[in-house]
Amino acid sequence: MKKGWETKRLGDVATLQRGFDLPTQDRVAGEFPLVTSSGINDTHHKYAVRGPGVVTGRSGSIGNVFFVEEDFWPLNTVLYVKNFNGNDPRFIFHLLKQFDLQRFASGTGVPTLNRNFVHDELVSIPPLPEQRRIVGILDEAFDGLATATANAEKNLRNARALFESHLQSVFTQRGKGWVEKTVKEIAASAKGSIRTGPFGSQLLHSEFVDEGIAVLGIDNAVANEFRWGKNRFITPEKYLQLERYTVHPGDVLITIMGTCGRCAIVPDDIPTAINTKHICCITLDQTICLPGHLHIYFLHSLQSQAFLVKHAKGAIMAGLNMGLIQELPVMLPPIGVQAEIVKAANALREETQRLESIYQHKLAALGELKKSLLHQAFNGELTGDNGQLTKDNARNGELIRDNGQ
Repeated sequence: MKKGWETKRLGDVATLQRGFDLPTQDRVAGEFPLVTSSGINDTHHKYAVRGPGVVTGRSGSIGNVFFVEEDFWPLNTVLYVKNFNGNDPRFIFHLLKQFDLQRFASGTGVPTLNRNFVHDELVSIPPLPEQRRIVGILDEAFDGLATATANAEKNLRNARALFESHLQSVFTQRGKGWVEKTVKEIAASAKGSIRTGPFGSQLLHSEFVDEGIAVLGIDNAVANEFRWGKNRFITPEKYLQLERYTVHPGDVLITIMGTCGRCAIVPDDIPTAINTKHICCITLDQTICLPGHLHIYFLHSLQSQAFLVKHAKGAIMAGLNMGLIQELPVMLPPIGVQAEIVKAANALREETQRLESIYQHKLAALGELKKSLLHQAFNGELTGDNGQLTKDNARNGELIRDNGQ
């Protein structure tokens, strides 16, 4: 241990206390923040604790730690630091943030953070001047990390918004040769080209087996692209009874139960499979409408969303059915133009996903930097150079450059 540091019980360093009851009907808006397990979410005309203070969730959102500058009222869903025992409040704030406080929760039903368990944890504490030095480094470095995180999140939102804006503009800036048809009119002429899966006793849960003919459900389309999810199979013999529900390469799947309004295209390499009653499966006349065009239109056109909002029972997510989907109007350019739209959309989607991957990596790396810095701080390894390097890396370094390289 670094010279001058002492090992103590956390309860001897900072005494935690349950917050105060304050029923909703007794709250009066005022100048003092009300602090819950998820943070400040209201005000009151009185305070119960003098600031600055440190608060953590006791029940509900366990593990969040908040620093409150002013006088405040901690509600009964939190623990607050009643006594800092001569230690720097912001040092205690950073100290608590490094703990996985959820591991101190106990009780059945709704877990509750047990302050006695927290109090018994051993911690290494430096003298007050060293605490203040560490706080100065952490606050400055975390400011850089916060700026970097905000930039990465903003760029992630911008990438998604650009993708959505482009696809919406495709259908609002229509050119020559565009026509409007319903889904029913663009489906293949064969019987059952628009269908849901077997209902009721046609397919019982007890008839699923470990291998055989795949059965597609919501999980295969919920990401708005086809993905294999839960393994559901029926025997070849059962498939012969349900063959009319077979899905084909290029079919468009729309979820109509559970998580409604998701859309995916069946891939070319699909093995023999059927769909469940939770999905509307559409086999298109691809001389009129390409699957990719319907997929884009359903998910991204303002016209499609407006129609569904107007005609669905209640909210879109709760009111889709096969009849409604059949009547959905679709704006169609010539097939050649559809192919260009799909190609451009796929390229933009790939680029957006690439940027999302980069920014998600940045966000994860920034979180790891913060953990590393806290680890150094409470192991007596933090110098000004550590904090400056972290701050500079966060703001300007290779880790979070915004050029996407």
